Amino acid sequence: MAEDRLVSPQRQSGEAAAEPSLRPRRLDEYIGQERLKESLRIFLQAAQERGEALDHVLLYGPPGLGKTTLATVIANEMGVNLRVTSGPAIERPGDLAAILTNLRRGDILFIDEVHRLSRTVEEVLYPAMEDYALDIVIGKGPSARSIRLSLPRFTIIGATTRIALMTSPLRARFGVTYRLDFYDIEAMRTIARRSAAILGVAIDDGGVEEIARRARGTPRVANRLLKRVRDYAQVRADGCITGEVARQALDLLAVDELGLDEADRRVLRTLIAKFDGGPVGVETLAAALSEEADTVMDVYEPYLMQLGFIERTPRGRLATRRAYQHLGLPYPERDGPVQPELFSP
Repeated sequence: MAEDRLVSPQRQSGEAAAEPSLRPRRLDEYIGQERLKESLRIFLQAAQERGEALDHVLLYGPPGLGKTTLATVIANEMGVNLRVTSGPAIERPGDLAAILTNLRRGDILFIDEVHRLSRTVEEVLYPAMEDYALDIVIGKGPSARSIRLSLPRFTIIGATTRIALMTSPLRARFGVTYRLDFYDIEAMRTIARRSAAILGVAIDDGGVEEIARRARGTPRVANRLLKRVRDYAQVRADGCITGEVARQALDLLAVDELGLDEADRRVLRTLIAKFDGGPVGVETLAAALSEEADTVMDVYEPYLMQLGFIERTPRGRLATRRAYQHLGLPYPERDGPVQPELFSP
């Protein structure tokens, strides 16, 4: 599965129990996203001074950048309880009603993958977010009647990797929206060094640099690479992660200096070898890779486009000069279209 790759930003099975120990619990411990943190500090302080619940918050951006962690940080800063669920887990309006009626004043409900809420659940959520009320229909047929239950003022924090799939009415009900971006190299160094200290791993600046450079700007990937390099250092070295040890471990794992793995390189090689670098439609490219088109668009393309290795054009995907250079292949000079001569001399 594409999601099981070492450099996949998606959470993998078995990681959920290990991640909390590496997650920051306070805003001062949260690394990176400086503009977001500055805005969030003002937002939190203002709500605390007024003694009010927070407005509803929407967090969006690529997976693995810390949306769930940020929700935990917000709850800790506000000193309130955090309830965690996900869009696919709330199948019926009754499921949502059960969750909302158990919230206390000021509590935070974190809904991961909020774009996957069903339309019927959304309809129940609208008055809950806007009026702090829950409309329940009792009975059926002519004898049915509607009852409105008041809810305590609570906060919903929604997280999504695909904000475009959210309906406009749902997006409009979030008072604050934050986008999480990929982390810069300095933030990745700090994250790798902090995680190594928590795990009790000896690491030097060279080891930090190698892991940070190959982690694709994603903290979850950095933590995963750190654990695998730790295993390599324990078995093949003296337990200390140096630059050379990290390089050998990541080369063995087929993660190159830009964080590309074999699956990423297969996408580029297929585009170049089978389609002359493109342009080619995503459906055709996905068929050549034996993958789903959504997998190509959501899993492989984002990072390759961030590096400037793939372009999306009106005619399809196109491999850039940088992709050829990274694979060590000669770049074919593409001549412009030849204009036909209308008149002979």
